[in-house]
Amino acid sequence: MMNKRYLVICFLFFTVHSKAQQYGLFNTKTLFDGFENPAQKTFVLDSSRKFASNFFLPYLGLNASTKGNENTIRRLINEGVYSAKDITIGNNEVNHIFHSSNIYLFNFKIFKSYKYHKEIGLSWQLRTDGNLDYTNETFALLDNYNRFDAYKGQDFEDAFNNNGYAQSYHQFSISYRENYNKRLAFGVKLSLLSGITYNKLQIKQSFFNPGSDTQPLVAALKGSYRANFLETDELSKKDLVPTFKNPGLAFSFGTSYTSKSGVFLMANVKDLGVIRWAKSSYYNQFNNINDPLIILDPEANPSSIENRITEIATDGETRERFYSLTNAKADFMISKAFSISVPYFTYTPALIVSKNLFYKGGDAAFVNKFKYDQFSLSAIPSYNFNNLFLFGMQGMYQTPNFEVFLGSDDLFKTVSQAKGAIKQDITIGKGYNGASFYMGIGIKFGNTVEHPQNSSRMPGINDGESSFFKRLFSVFSKRR
Repeated sequence: MMNKRYLVICFLFFTVHSKAQQYGLFNTKTLFDGFENPAQKTFVLDSSRKFASNFFLPYLGLNASTKGNENTIRRLINEGVYSAKDITIGNNEVNHIFHSSNIYLFNFKIFKSYKYHKEIGLSWQLRTDGNLDYTNETFALLDNYNRFDAYKGQDFEDAFNNNGYAQSYHQFSISYRENYNKRLAFGVKLSLLSGITYNKLQIKQSFFNPGSDTQPLVAALKGSYRANFLETDELSKKDLVPTFKNPGLAFSFGTSYTSKSGVFLMANVKDLGVIRWAKSSYYNQFNNINDPLIILDPEANPSSIENRITEIATDGETRERFYSLTNAKADFMISKAFSISVPYFTYTPALIVSKNLFYKGGDAAFVNKFKYDQFSLSAIPSYNFNNLFLFGMQGMYQTPNFEVFLGSDDLFKTVSQAKGAIKQDITIGKGYNGASFYMGIGIKFGNTVEHPQNSSRMPGINDGESSFFKRLFSVFSKRR
């Protein structure tokens, strides 16, 4: 059976946190844009075909970064060596790990009606989100307890005050958008969630003394630990299959407006949801501050010491159902396209601000899109609210019936990180560690969605169809 110590290590190095969101894809009329920003169009009249899908082809985004112990983490990534010998302890230094993924396993969209430009979509996503703050002392303890030999008999206050969570889940969604009028549009996305894994550790108070030849080792923790699994051997490939043992719901709502001068505005509240984890899940509220762990044997095996400290947080658990929130966001975008004297060439700058609603983090991005005919290149400087400055780039080829894109939200770090890992050279790269990559392929098929002047029949013409959002908002109008 795998030791609980390895669960904590996995928690440290594979936790996840939403960071950048592929902002270069906003307002591009791609499938990604249509599903992530519900009010956005995916089809173009007289050009696009009626159905769109990724046909299970890659459509994904991955991000990861760390702050703190940069060289130590870089050695772990590039050389596969986990060593805490060069980090300082005793100064209450806190480090951070961020990572996120959003994988569209399948998406499918239908052009429903010319009138109000109605579109309906279905999608299946695999998502992860989370964050972790951890101390240097935790990192050192998981490397080698002997790292504390130089600090025998010294008190460490708040040595293990770690705080973070990680969750992964399936997201099955149906989306709907329509034009309210020629300039204003609304869209919604309703999702059924199936939780896969969840871990949350919060240590509010801690104390540690590594002991000496004449003093015992003393350790104390106060906090809570919650998870839907405890030992890693409880997980299997079956857990990746959606069973709705851990069901949830999420809701997204968006709107867009285009002014007469061509200024485009968009606002969204995305993935506002909750997951109910099964009653077989674990919960432990621990506190041995007044009754600390004491190990009298100065020659005790270092691994057993690490295990016993870990067990303070993971032993004595109860089983109970609990609820967790998804990482909801609020987005705002403003942009305007400018034509340049060169034929078929446009420049579209855009300012995007995105803020997490329940968890820390967010971004402010300035997208510079240069488009020539069917090709576009975007340069995307951004500031992450976790005090990270990023620079991304995106390339895209897009016709009314085909799209393929490739990009990175953190280009320079991604290149240096990949180069260092390939060459196994720790000297490549500096500063924080980070990597970002996203790509997608979408195809439209079926009959062309023609304008009624060019077609004998068009769905939504002369069939008495009305606007869903006009009926919805009519409750606020005055009755005569």
